[in-house]
Amino acid sequence: MTGNIKGVHHIALKAKGTEEYNKLFSFYHDILALPLVRTWGEGENIGAMLDTGAGLLELFANAENEPGQGAIRHMAFDVTDTDACVEAVRKAGYEITMEPVDIVIASNPPYPARIAFCIGPVGEEVEFFQVK
Repeated sequence: MTGNIKGVHHIALKAKGTEEYNKLFSFYHDILALPLVRTWGEGENIGAMLDTGAGLLELFANAENEPGQGAIRHMAFDVTDTDACVEAVRKAGYEITMEPVDIVIASNPPYPARIAFCIGPVGEEVEFFQVK
């Protein structure tokens, strides 16, 4: 018997109001170039889904409080060029918390990658993960 889960459908991010939502949307759509799939609503009820290539990123404007760091520590995007992602994010004025670095995950077999981290518009930690 195979499992019922086919993959990750979406990850949701919530902004506090339309101003923060516009920054969130711009970060993922304009800076990181995720294609728009759909939008809905108006004002504080606005939302959108963007295509990551392996699932959707769902954005909302209706957060009621500041998010705390829970069990999920960050989201990682599978990218073709970690350095280009960091440059786009840096140019837009966002904080880079870990500059691009080559790593080898000590697994069997070893897993080489180039990674970097930044902080997104609503405090989310984003990793750019380039398999080498």
